[in-house]
Amino acid sequence: ADDRPVYEITLSPEDGVYPLPYMARQVNGKAWEEDCAYPMAPAERARQPFYPDGSRLFEEIDRLGVGEKGIGNLIASRADVDFYRVIPSSGYTKGLAAKLRTDVGDGDIAPEVRGHDFFPYRPYHLGPAPPRPALARIANAVQRMLASGKYAGAIWTQGSPRIEETVYWLNLLVDTERPICGNASQRPHGQVSNDGDKNIVDSVEYIVSRVWADEAGRNRAGVVLVQDQQVFAARDVQKADARPGGYVATGGHGGILGPVGWDGPAVLTYLPGTRHTYLSAVNLSSLPAEVPGHLASGETRVRIKDQRGDLLEPAIPKVTIVKDGNYTVDDYDDDPAREVDLLAQISRNLAAHPLAGFVVEGLSPYGRLTSVVRTRVMRRAAFSGMPVVLVGRGNAEGFVPPPAAPFIGGRNLTSTKARLLLMACLMKFGSVPAAADPDRPTTNEMKAAEEKMREYQDVFDTH
Repeated sequence: ADDRPVYEITLSPEDGVYPLPYMARQVNGKAWEEDCAYPMAPAERARQPFYPDGSRLFEEIDRLGVGEKGIGNLIASRADVDFYRVIPSSGYTKGLAAKLRTDVGDGDIAPEVRGHDFFPYRPYHLGPAPPRPALARIANAVQRMLASGKYAGAIWTQGSPRIEETVYWLNLLVDTERPICGNASQRPHGQVSNDGDKNIVDSVEYIVSRVWADEAGRNRAGVVLVQDQQVFAARDVQKADARPGGYVATGGHGGILGPVGWDGPAVLTYLPGTRHTYLSAVNLSSLPAEVPGHLASGETRVRIKDQRGDLLEPAIPKVTIVKDGNYTVDDYDDDPAREVDLLAQISRNLAAHPLAGFVVEGLSPYGRLTSVVRTRVMRRAAFSGMPVVLVGRGNAEGFVPPPAAPFIGGRNLTSTKARLLLMACLMKFGSVPAAADPDRPTTNEMKAAEEKMREYQDVFDTH
């Protein structure tokens, strides 16, 4: 008489995903309330809050998400998707058998190490950023994937503070006629009013719409960031705030190419006038096998690509951003010896980085340093083989014109984007010819440096 009839439901993996309570427990049996067992816990007492590849995320969007018309299956109904782990935000610390892999790859996955194989940006105190050599891994992986001819396009997903630089790097380095979309999420997957799922769906729509294609079927828009139903040019997008709608166009002249994800089809109302992807003068196909570099010990040769044409990780140049406010010098005496930060970096470059340079974020919009003495130190850097690019402060709307030698004008690029372009230029042209005495270059030494600087300036004027 006290029996209560119930339904019993058995779920099998082939049934797909269902929204069920989070059941994982800490080693002591307690529930997980945060990323860590306790504040500032070490890695072994923290969980991974991200998926190791995009397959589960895309499956959940298809299975659980609906569009504005109440229809689901928003991705799989339009495209078949493969998943690649290039610099993933989660990893298999105990490895993974080949039969369980959901990404494209062969064999078992060996145990992976945080900060080397995967790069979670939560918990924040354990969040290692990908190092500079990872830029080679990124460019090579995307180049090979799109060169296979199997794909109509690519979607690059990454954390919202980092993706603006990655998409511009792909815009410069990857030689492809296919579209590449970047996506980030300002709110976590599954959170109320999450924006990231919609951004991914909109990227699929953008790619299959072929609005990006010219008459010959080539990508005319370059790499784009699709965020909040807007299509941003990779060169001109920047995160301004941690909320949906928090990305802005930099440089004061365009940057938003059109809308996507609205009731009508994707539309491009503007197209970039700068060179990109297969048109880029610094893409992987155009980079030489080696270039000249400079160290304190003298001139050297730096290998850029291997025999397969892959970019080598040690080839990625060291470029430092210098930013000064007004009223910078200590007093009225202009002694360069006091500029220890710049002098130390120049010394380190000469000891360890044969391809190196500086980006100076100076006065807007001129790019000039605020200090005469620090300008002299940067002039020393330029005649020590390190090209120096000048850009305006912050999100400047003016264009830095080609300055007097030995500097390069960064136009309306932000300092972070100018840094990436200078890195690409160093791998294309090599270091600037150095003077025997950088503080007192001869006429011929100045002429040789200026000729090389013009090659750099041509790229900054067109990219």
